[in-house]
Amino acid sequence: MNAQVARADEPRTLLVKVFGKDRPGLTTGLFTTLAGYGVDVVDFEQVVIRGRIVLVALVTAPPAEGELRATVHQWADARKLQAEVISGSGDNRPRGEGRSHVTVLGNPLTAAALAALTARITEAGGNIDRVFRLAKYPVTAVELNVSGVLTEELRAALAPEAAAQRVDVAVVASGLQRRAKRLVVMDVDSTLIQDEVIELFAAHAGCEEKVAEVTAAAMRGELDFAESLRARVALLEGLDASVVEKVRAEVRLTPGARTLIRTLKRLGYQVAIVSGGFTQVTDDLVERLGLDFAAANTLEVVDGKFTGRVVGEIVDRAGKARMLRRFAAEAGVPLEQTVAIGDGANDLDMLNTAGLGVAFNAKPVVREAAHTAVNVPFLDTVLYLLGITRDEVEEVV
Repeated sequence: MNAQVARADEPRTLLVKVFGKDRPGLTTGLFTTLAGYGVDVVDFEQVVIRGRIVLVALVTAPPAEGELRATVHQWADARKLQAEVISGSGDNRPRGEGRSHVTVLGNPLTAAALAALTARITEAGGNIDRVFRLAKYPVTAVELNVSGVLTEELRAALAPEAAAQRVDVAVVASGLQRRAKRLVVMDVDSTLIQDEVIELFAAHAGCEEKVAEVTAAAMRGELDFAESLRARVALLEGLDASVVEKVRAEVRLTPGARTLIRTLKRLGYQVAIVSGGFTQVTDDLVERLGLDFAAANTLEVVDGKFTGRVVGEIVDRAGKARMLRRFAAEAGVPLEQTVAIGDGANDLDMLNTAGLGVAFNAKPVVREAAHTAVNVPFLDTVLYLLGITRDEVEEVV
């Protein structure tokens, strides 16, 4: 709401600003005062932070403009508020083409980080139209509505600065599709859960160290996933399949996982998991968490023991992206309205196929390639990237 020089082809307007200590009835009182002059409301915003209110109204200028000014100041003075009335013409300046939502997550969120990020927005040709807080815990999350620069250009400008400032930044295009019901597809190992399932099985087979070495190399993108999977599974040959129940009990959900899924489901989203792990564990997760779709590899069992092989199509890097497309088609959700979350190199195709790919506490190669990254240990912070506030989360959990 910027003051403007009056133009002959635009009606005169007044920008009425009131600020000071908040209390019940201030908004009603201001508009009751303005109503006495028969003005129309063109725009109106109000913010309350730590008990201090900023109330701004853009209204048409009445014939008795001077009297309105005096009355507003008298009303404000009587309530120990400060007031300002600025003359101008017309409405707000039109917003520039290209509109985006920029979500910033910090723990903590420093003034230096915001100074650097907002400077990059300005340098890219963007204008910040509105800012509001999404959450104050477990991280501080704020959303900036930005216009005047294309989403992809803004994302490219902010990504290196976010890394330098050690904050997480997500840039998504504004529009109705952001509010549409979506499909969220998650990796399992080290994303939905804190563990690598193959390593849990390996611990019971006495080959945990060997499996962990191969897993780490595969997640860094140093080994072909399908080849590394076969090599790791081969080490499980002869293990009694009854160990599945023990492994299921050992699986630890990532903090915030239940909250994320419960909130998404109650908001009408469909939720899926796709894993390079095993159906012996993912089937249990589907039942426990009420998931809509799932895909994973299956360990072969013969005579009650693992054979050291997997059966059926291997869910690898390309397979995860393929599953995302399949789930989206079955759910009736366009790909641009899908969200994928993962941490490893074998998640990259899936992350890049989705409308929004989120690297969650990911390896460097994944963070650099994904649309955005979250580097805090709480999976439900992904909700803030979708514009869902902490208050809304608490309403549905």
